Amino acid sequence: MRTIVFCLEEPSAREMMEGVLPRILPDDVEFRFIVFQGKQDLEKQLVRRLRLWKTPDTCFVVMRDQDAADCRNVKNKLVGLCRKAGRPETLVRVACRELESFYLGDLQAVEAGLQINRLAHRQGSKNFRDPDQLANPSQELKRLTRNSYQKIAGSRAIGPHLRLEGNRSKSFSVLIAGIQQLAGKQ
Repeated sequence: MRTIVFCLEEPSAREMMEGVLPRILPDDVEFRFIVFQGKQDLEKQLVRRLRLWKTPDTCFVVMRDQDAADCRNVKNKLVGLCRKAGRPETLVRVACRELESFYLGDLQAVEAGLQINRLAHRQGSKNFRDPDQLANPSQELKRLTRNSYQKIAGSRAIGPHLRLEGNRSKSFSVLIAGIQQLAGKQ
């Protein structure tokens, strides 16, 4: 059995991925998580954690938020850390700005997950056509949901409803396509 290990910046990313991965990975691919306590912790421990992983037939995905940094610089730094660990084939993905961009890219999933009526119809409005461009997606999501969204519980609730195709967040679509390619589904 093949294994994909997801190295994630925070627990909310794990909650979201647990709702998405069973729908995209074949039965012969197992997934596991290494969850860090923020981006500094991820960058500090990533090399050691990747080097110490000994399970055969394992591939890795590293995902972190862009936040205010330059996306290319963030990705290049993570790719460099993976090479240093002897894992140059690691898939590195950066959530444009924040994980919440993924949710704002699929307001139908937010509506279903948080059980808030009449959010999906707002998908065509300017802010939600390209949520990767929002400066602070988490604040926007809290505002939109009138503070119903909480990082971990919200990610757990929304993740199973995220559409694998048609999400307005390009960074979400790129993440899904990369995982499908790793799993041999594309």
